Amino acid sequence: MKTINRRKFIQNTGLLTASGLLAPSFGYGHKKQKSRVVLVGTGGRGIGMWGAPVQEEYNDILEFVGLCDINPGRVAYAKKKMKVDCPVYTDFDKMMKETKPDTLIVTTTDATHHEYIIKGLEAGLRVISEKPMTTDEFKCQEIFDAEKRTGNNVIVTFNMRYSSYVQQIWELLRNGEVGDIKSVDLNWYLDTSHGASYFRRWHGEKEHGGTLLVHKATHHYDVLNYWMDSEPEEVFAYGSLDYYGQKNNKFNSTNCRPCPHKSKCNFYWDITESQSSMDLYVANEKHDGYLRDGCIYRKEIDIYDTMAVQYKYANGVKVNYSLTACSPYEGYRLAINGSKGRLDAWIKSSMPTGVPPYQEITIRNLFGNVKNIKVMPESGGHGGSDPRLKDKIFRYPDAPDLYKQSAGSRDGAMSALIGIAARNSIETGKIVRIEDLTSLVPVAKKS
Repeated sequence: MKTINRRKFIQNTGLLTASGLLAPSFGYGHKKQKSRVVLVGTGGRGIGMWGAPVQEEYNDILEFVGLCDINPGRVAYAKKKMKVDCPVYTDFDKMMKETKPDTLIVTTTDATHHEYIIKGLEAGLRVISEKPMTTDEFKCQEIFDAEKRTGNNVIVTFNMRYSSYVQQIWELLRNGEVGDIKSVDLNWYLDTSHGASYFRRWHGEKEHGGTLLVHKATHHYDVLNYWMDSEPEEVFAYGSLDYYGQKNNKFNSTNCRPCPHKSKCNFYWDITESQSSMDLYVANEKHDGYLRDGCIYRKEIDIYDTMAVQYKYANGVKVNYSLTACSPYEGYRLAINGSKGRLDAWIKSSMPTGVPPYQEITIRNLFGNVKNIKVMPESGGHGGSDPRLKDKIFRYPDAPDLYKQSAGSRDGAMSALIGIAARNSIETGKIVRIEDLTSLVPVAKKS
């Protein structure tokens, strides 16, 4: 039984060398002029991930020179929350013209990412986009065309790649612990708090988020692409709406606050108990009508909450993937089967009792020998992955990427396209080939 804490993990994997976190010769930190940054999309993700923490931790090397959102109240709140002294805008083009930035961070609703990415590329900026990069194959192609036309590239922020746990699995696979990979099973569970939250928000409507097969699962597909070192070739899927939406309950409302059924609804959420949500969303409903505490049974919900996907990589690896958005607990089960054995992992993030402080990986060879590896989560958001991702993007962009964690438009597309293909498969009942969606042709081995 092997236990790895943060210090031992760094020593054992050579993380210090790879990340460059202690290498002062790299990056923006040693340029005299601060990077001029603008942020478009000042909702919870924009402020909480790329706004306030970035301003607090990297203000020595960058400065926010503009914030933009379609809602004037939300962008004004973002300025106050981030503690920045910069102009705010509801007109993106005006912001770009007046602030003259060199870096653009895109955190708008998923379906609009491509609009701002393309404008940023055409302006010659360093463009950083939240995942998913976009929500359909046509927008993917528009981004590729813009990159080709301008010679500029987009950075896609897959923070899950930067967790010590994910990196440890990557290393074990690269070291041949299970031999040649043959198949993968990944089952992802969202509990009744986290899962339901997507259906309260704009994510519950396909036109905004492309379904959870794109918005949420892009994380999961990307890390599988990362581990497999290959690209997806063809996809088949099933999906249904079994828990949420109008057809799955006898009553509904527009949103929770005025609902007459509060006392008998297990999913009732009192947004008034969250001051930040009240200040960011409720106080600004008058500008655009967006209801952050939307009813999970409202008629507008048209995405899936139960999904099963099968797909094949160009190198022949077969994947069985499922996503359940109404589970008693949160986490995932992973099994990677190879010619020499099997890797098992089970992340339990919301079990009521008995969850150990470590995360475990088990390697079994075909004839019974077992190796257990315990990985201690790091401090910081998402198990320590958020600080590592941000350091690589902002402070040490030129540091060696020995673990291939940086992601660009091809990575962003190949993860989103699995979800897009799965959605198309559900709608048509047919197998969907990735190469039929955009100009990208999947490769058997990326590196």
